[in-house]
Order: sequence, then structure tokens, then C-alpha cells
Amino acid sequence: MPEGPEIRRAADRIAAVLENRVVEEISFGLPGLQPREEELRGQRVTALETRGKALLTHFDNGLAIYSHNQLYGRWWVVRRDRYPATGRSLRLALHTRNHSALLYSASDIAVLDRDELGQHPFLCRVGPDILDRTLHWRDVAGRLVAPRFCGRSVAALYLDQSFLAGVGNYLRSEILHDAGICPRSRPRELTVKRRNSLARSTLVVSERAYRTGGITNPPHRVDALQRAGLPRSKYRHAVFGRGGNPCYRCRQPVVKEIISARRLYWCPQCQSRD
Repeated sequence: MPEGPEIRRAADRIAAVLENRVVEEISFGLPGLQPREEELRGQRVTALETRGKALLTHFDNGLAIYSHNQLYGRWWVVRRDRYPATGRSLRLALHTRNHSALLYSASDIAVLDRDELGQHPFLCRVGPDILDRTLHWRDVAGRLVAPRFCGRSVAALYLDQSFLAGVGNYLRSEILHDAGICPRSRPRELTVKRRNSLARSTLVVSERAYRTGGITNPPHRVDALQRAGLPRSKYRHAVFGRGGNPCYRCRQPVVKEIISARRLYWCPQCQSRD
């Protein structure tokens, strides 16, 4: 499933061709939404917004299209009407004079007014977006000690979108490793220093993944691995997907576990609870 950085990068691509432009034609691939096409045809797109893994396309008449890619959804941005060769089902097509933004395979799509945005079952429960420019590491540290969050394992907490929106499976493993935190630790068990380290890593790793298109290893490590001739799949992550391989820090084997029903990778040496 795409995570916050991937959705934000998709939003950037879509904004480049839709923002402040009139949608001349629109079509929904879901029959229940087709009656709403007339309300949006001819409207100007005012903003593209992400809230974790959800994307909002705002129009100047006060309506917004909510979309969540879920597991298989994918956006394409192309020249007008130049559809990609794909067997996927087209769910949403937005056409300006020169470009088309096309959403395939997603099924969680809605047209919402301002009141409905505040009542949507996903939007009303998500926490702060990990890529929100106003989110400070101290805000994350404060949420870690909040009563509703502090007693849960960080492995479970970092998949809970009500804690922070946009963290998924690969970011969870990479953030916890970067901060040196055992997945089974609870925030209330950590020292202030370690909670602050976790809060900082949360934002640093997420921002790095956004800037690099999903690479979470620090730049110096990426440079060294590239010079060694390794492909992107080998230098992209510090631990995620590297079960059984040596940790880049301590050379001990990276462990793969299923925690909270999702695979998690970590280094017992670097991420000890002691």
C-alpha cells in the first residue's frame, strides 16, 4: 500500500497539472458517483491536500473529491486523453485543456462538501499528517505520552492512523530502527531522551522518503552502497525487506517478524529494550 510520502508525491504531480485550472471534463468509474459529475465539471481546482494516505482535490465551489488508494490504487498524470496501457479499472478521470489526471483501481472515493469533510469516518479520526510542514518533533513527542497512546507498543502505535497519518509498514520499520527503539517498547517505558529521539526520527525518515521517492537510508550510506555498485533495491532501506541480512550499523542479522498482522524488520542488537 502506498504510504504518506508516495501519496504526497502523487499529489505534487497532480497539482502541477490541475491546481488553479478548470476541469473541463470529469468521469467517475463508480456508478454511484456519476450523478455528481455535473457539479464538478467546469469548476476550478483550488488545492490538492493529503491527509496521510488520503488525497483531497478541492474545487472552488466548496466540494472536494476524497480518494484513498488502498492497496492497489494508482494515479497517472498524462497529456490530455493519452491513456496508459493498463488492465486496471479507471475509477476517476479529471481533464483540463492539456492534461488528464487518472486514478485506477481505487474504490474508496467520495464527493464531499465542507460539512461532510469533517464527518467522514476516515478524515475525522486521523492524526496529524507526518509531512505537515507545521508538525514539529515536539508535537510527536507529546502524542507519544498522551494517555490513549503511551501504553501501546510502538509497533502497533505506528500503524495507527489516529496517532500519525501516513505511516505504513516500511516507514514503521525504518523509523524505529533509525531511533534505535525496540518494536515492543511502550512510549511510557522510554526515557524522555529516547522518546524525543523517536519523535525526531519519525519526521526525518518520513521527509527523507518523500524527497527521495521512498529511500529511507541516510544519504551517506546510500552513496557508499551506490559506489559499491548495488541496485536501488539493495540501498533503499536500512532494515525493511532485509531479513537475515547484516544490519548496516552492527552487522548482526536483521530479524523479520509479524507484529500487528504486518511484517516488521528490526535489529535486536541496535534496538534493544535495555
